[in-house]
Amino acid sequence: MTTSKKTTQRQGFKTQEFIVYPAHGVGQILAIEEQEIAGAKLELFVINFIKDKMTLRVPTAKIASVGMRKLAEGPIVKRALETLKGRARVKRTMWSRRAQEYEAKINSGDIVAIAEVVRDLFRSDSQPEQSYSERQLYEAALDRLSREIAAVQRVTETEAVKEIEAALAKGPRRGPKPADEAEPAVEDEAA
Repeated sequence: MTTSKKTTQRQGFKTQEFIVYPAHGVGQILAIEEQEIAGAKLELFVINFIKDKMTLRVPTAKIASVGMRKLAEGPIVKRALETLKGRARVKRTMWSRRAQEYEAKINSGDIVAIAEVVRDLFRSDSQPEQSYSERQLYEAALDRLSREIAAVQRVTETEAVKEIEAALAKGPRRGPKPADEAEPAVEDEAA
C-alpha cells in the first residue's frame, strides 16, 4: 500500500487526537496499527474511551461508514450551547417512539442533535420528576455533550456540565429555583 493511499484512508486523523465515534462518544486515537486478519492486512485505528474503560479497533477504511469525525469546531459548540437555551420541543407521540428518536440523536454523533435531547429532557427543580428511562436518556445525552465540550474547550467534564446547566437555566419556562439555591445565573435573569 502506498503512503498516499494510507494517508487518504486515515482522512487526516492522527495518533493522540481526540475524535467522536457516534456509538461511544469522545475517544482518543492511541495508535494506528496493521494487523493480518483472515490473510488480509488491515490498517486499524486503536481508539481508547477512557470513561468507558474500552478500547476499540476500527479499520481506517471504515471510518466514514461508522461516522467517526474530528471534534466539533468552536462555532458548532457555540450553536449546541445556544440550542440548550431554546424552548423544549416535545412531540405528543408515545414515549417509546420518542425514546427511539432520542436514542438515535444521541448515537448520531451530531453535537447539536445531542444538545436538542439534553434541552428536551431537562427538568428544573420546579418541574415534575422524570421517569427512569427519561433520566437515563438525559444523562446519556448530557454525558456525550459534556465530554465533547470538555475535549474541545480543554476543560474538565465537571466544568463542561456547569456550562451546559448555565445555558439550560437561561432557557424559557425553566421556573424559579428555590431561594436557598440562588445562583448567579438566576440573578442575571432578574436584572
